[in-house]
Amino acid sequence: MNSGNATISDLLRMHSKPARAFAGLYAATCVLLAAYNVDRVENVWPMVVSVVVCIVAAFVLVAVERDPLPLGPALALMCTGAVSCGALFSVVPTGPTDRPVQLWTFGMSATVLVFMCIRGRTLLAWIGFILMVATSVGWAQVTGAGAGYGLSVSLINAGPVLMGTVFAYTIRPLAGSIYRLRARSTQRIARESAAAALLDERDAQLARLDALARPMLALIASGEPLRDEDRMRCALLEAGLRDMLRAPALQDPAVVEAAQAARLRGVEVVMLDDKGMDDAPPEVHRRVHRAVVDCLDEMWSGAVTVRVLPPGRHSLVTMLLRDHAEVRRIELDHSGSVLDRPLPAAVPSST
Repeated sequence: MNSGNATISDLLRMHSKPARAFAGLYAATCVLLAAYNVDRVENVWPMVVSVVVCIVAAFVLVAVERDPLPLGPALALMCTGAVSCGALFSVVPTGPTDRPVQLWTFGMSATVLVFMCIRGRTLLAWIGFILMVATSVGWAQVTGAGAGYGLSVSLINAGPVLMGTVFAYTIRPLAGSIYRLRARSTQRIARESAAAALLDERDAQLARLDALARPMLALIASGEPLRDEDRMRCALLEAGLRDMLRAPALQDPAVVEAAQAARLRGVEVVMLDDKGMDDAPPEVHRRVHRAVVDCLDEMWSGAVTVRVLPPGRHSLVTMLLRDHAEVRRIELDHSGSVLDRPLPAAVPSST
C-alpha cells in the first residue's frame, strides 16, 4: 500500500476479504428478512427486487475502489433506499403492523447510506435518506395511513446516518495524518537501519583491516630485516587492500582467494569498480564472481584487468586478459552471462 495515496477505505480495509465476508453476511440478512416476511405479501417479486437492490449496493461499496466513492456508483447507491423501499411498499400491508420487521428495507438501506458517508459521499447519502423518507411518506399518504406514520417509521433511521456523518467529518480527515505518520516512522526506521548497517559494515571492515595489516605493521615496526617472503606478503597485502578500496563489488571470498593465488603465480591483477553492480540482484553477483574466478584461475602469467562498468553501459563487467602475444576481452552482460570477444590484433609482450 502506498502511504501517500492511502485513504480511510484502506484504513478500514474496505476492499479486503473480511469486508467482502461482511457484505456476504449483509446479503444473507436481507434474504432471511425477506423470507421471514414472505407470508405477508401476495407477490414476492417486488420483495426480490428489494433484496437484489440492497445486496448489489453492499457489494458495490466493497468492490469499487478510489476515495471518495466515484460519482456514478455513488448516485446509484443514493437511490438504494427509495428503490428498495418503494418495491417493498407495493406489496406489504398498509398502516401500523404488529411486525415492524416487515419494513426491513429501512434498516438495510440505512446501512448502505452509513457506508456512503464513510466512503466520502455524505451529501449524497443524506439526499438518499431524504428520498427514502419521501418514498415512505408518499406510500403512507396514498394508502391512507397518513404522512405522520410514514415519517415515524422512516425518520428513526436518521441516527445511523448521523453517526456516519460524524465519522466522515472527524475520522476521515485523520486517515491521511495516520498514514503520513506511519510513512515518517517507516522512513525514520529505514534511516536508522541504514545507519546501523553502515556502522556494522565499517566495524567489520576495520576488524578485517586490523587482522590483515596488524601482523605486517608489527613486523615492520620491529626493525627486523624483511625477508623475500615478507616482501611478497607485503606486496600481496597491499594489492588486497587496494582491491578492497577500488573494487568493493568484487570482494567475494572466492574472488579474493583467486586473485591472491594468481598474484602468487606472477599474474598482475587489477580490479576496478565503477558501481554498475550496486543494484544488481544477488544471482547476478554470484555469476560475475564465478566468471572472474574462472578467468583468474586460468591465468599463469601476464595480466588481468577486471572492471565493473558504470551504470547505463551495454555491458556490466569487462575482463581484459593479456598473456604474452594473446589478448582477450571478456564481457559480461547485465545478467552475468559471458560474452567472449577475442581481439583481432595481437599485442606483443614487453620484454
